[in-house]
Amino acid sequence: MFVGGYISAAGLGLTCPEWPLCPNGIFPNEEYFIEWVHRLVAATTGTLVIATSVASWINKNAGRKIKFTSTFAAALVVTQITLGALVIDLKLHAVLVAIHLGVGILLFAMVLLTTLFAFKITKPRIETKT
Repeated sequence: MFVGGYISAAGLGLTCPEWPLCPNGIFPNEEYFIEWVHRLVAATTGTLVIATSVASWINKNAGRKIKFTSTFAAALVVTQITLGALVIDLKLHAVLVAIHLGVGILLFAMVLLTTLFAFKITKPRIETKT
């Protein structure tokens, strides 16, 4: 979200006008570098979110909350990728840019909840003497 916010605020959203790769292919020149970094970070994050969802379903000890939030996050990743492509294709349509940001915030929330559920530390019970 930080890199995407920078891209938007700096007016660099259409620096790389093709999707998914920039005009020079996988390794662009410096003209496309910032937008390329945004796409690289997004692709890496998306891969990790989907892998987390798959792992939560494979792991027998994962609770319902973790399965729900990680699966919802994986669905949001696919939505976010689709919106990102549409934003580029439709030349930064303001409504789509706003929805892209909103889905990004919701995605962040689901990843955060998944992490919190995964690392939930139970409080030790205090036994009272009677």
